[in-house]
Amino acid sequence: MMKIFTASQIKEWDEDTILEQGISSLQLMERAANVCAKWIVENFDLNYSVVVFCGNGNNGGDGFAIARFLFQKGYDVNLFVDPTKTFSENALINFKKCKEISGIQIFNFDQVSAFKFEENTIIIDALFGTGLNRKTEGKFAEIIKYLNDVKRTKVSIDIPSGLMTDIITEKSAVVFKADHTLTFQTWKRSLLHPETGRFGGKVHVLNIDLSDEFQTKEFSNYFVIDDIMIKKIYQPRKEFSHKGTYGSVTIIAGSYGKMGAAVIATKAALRSGSGLTFILAPNCGYNIIQTTSPEAMFINGGENELSNFCVEDDSVFGIGPGIGTSQITSKTFLQFLKKQTKPVVIDADALNIISQNPSYFKFIPENSIFTPHPKEFERLFGKTENSFERLEPARQKAEELQIIIVLKDHHTQVIMPDGSVFYNITGNSGMAKGGSGDALLGIITSLLAQNYSPQNAAIFGVWLHGKAGDFAAEKFSNEAMLPSDLINELGNVFKSLQ
Repeated sequence: MMKIFTASQIKEWDEDTILEQGISSLQLMERAANVCAKWIVENFDLNYSVVVFCGNGNNGGDGFAIARFLFQKGYDVNLFVDPTKTFSENALINFKKCKEISGIQIFNFDQVSAFKFEENTIIIDALFGTGLNRKTEGKFAEIIKYLNDVKRTKVSIDIPSGLMTDIITEKSAVVFKADHTLTFQTWKRSLLHPETGRFGGKVHVLNIDLSDEFQTKEFSNYFVIDDIMIKKIYQPRKEFSHKGTYGSVTIIAGSYGKMGAAVIATKAALRSGSGLTFILAPNCGYNIIQTTSPEAMFINGGENELSNFCVEDDSVFGIGPGIGTSQITSKTFLQFLKKQTKPVVIDADALNIISQNPSYFKFIPENSIFTPHPKEFERLFGKTENSFERLEPARQKAEELQIIIVLKDHHTQVIMPDGSVFYNITGNSGMAKGGSGDALLGIITSLLAQNYSPQNAAIFGVWLHGKAGDFAAEKFSNEAMLPSDLINELGNVFKSLQ
């Protein structure tokens, strides 16, 4: 798994790498610049010209080196800089190297309004790096505002200028809007939250061979769910097994007019590998369930809404999609909750019922999994100003209640009882549709029934859900894909793991 470090830790990481590998800080800068230049060469041909905007610190030094490398590869390169400011030592060295190349034209920032950006132009932002600790002002703010209005491909180096690495940027802050961000070695937290991540465009994590020892030993509470982690979690099915080997799932979902939620959750559980799958739903949905999900066994839970929870005790329960919050359903659910001793997966209306009855928090079994979207989280635990702030009560409540909170977002966060946070980077905007959360509930419940630990079921579940969404979007587009398309792609995700 990939650790996420703070700006100060990243600085230490650089310093440790320099000592451990016996290289200079300038050599490390050149290495990073070379990797960025290589990415640009692989993604944009020589028909593109390059315009690099460099600050006076080490991020600007990266930009100067990138300009030099791209010029050597045959690109038409121009530089913009403020030569009146004091450069860092390495930035100055690379700036002087660029000045020695007659083919690279160098302009002052105040000349940008007269510059003609050709149609095939890549604008490279190397103004500020991860060390920024205040909002941009003055000449730099003006240049960023101007570039944001230029309709050309934009690439930020390490982090979009104006963003801070670890905290939310003020709403009034001026931030470079990138199409691509080439970040070094690991994700930065500000690239993972919606208020700030929207400035980064598509993020590419580039390996610059920073110290493995530092990465292993240095503490962090924040992680990215990556493919290496998933391959360690994934448990391939054994040849000599039977349906009982893979557990019993009971999805408790649906009410009159909301049986689609029950269907989606049930199908997702089936496609995720559950051995036996039951659906407890109102009788009004009997024909719907039997027609759409013949592999699942129907349990009558009432007429038009859930009024009884007669279920097998040895099953793993996923509860909430479309059940409503009527008086009888709420009362029956809370009675059911009081009897549970094993982890359950709780979503949607079941979370809303708990938010109306907070005294029932004490009955939630340890290692249960909550899957709220931001509004449901607010009803449960209170309003927060932004997604950065929301993580703190989420961590507190996960620890206090000893539960796992899957906080659904563009980059969903899985918060563990020990306070650690795992960001998921699969998924896309096409999943921002009603029914996607119901599918996630079915997937996680199914994995929990298959003897994945609650922690691994949550982590693997959000990754699977997002990856299947990526496969569906590739096939149908972000606009046209449906949650049912996502479910149908789960098989292809499992095949890719094998």
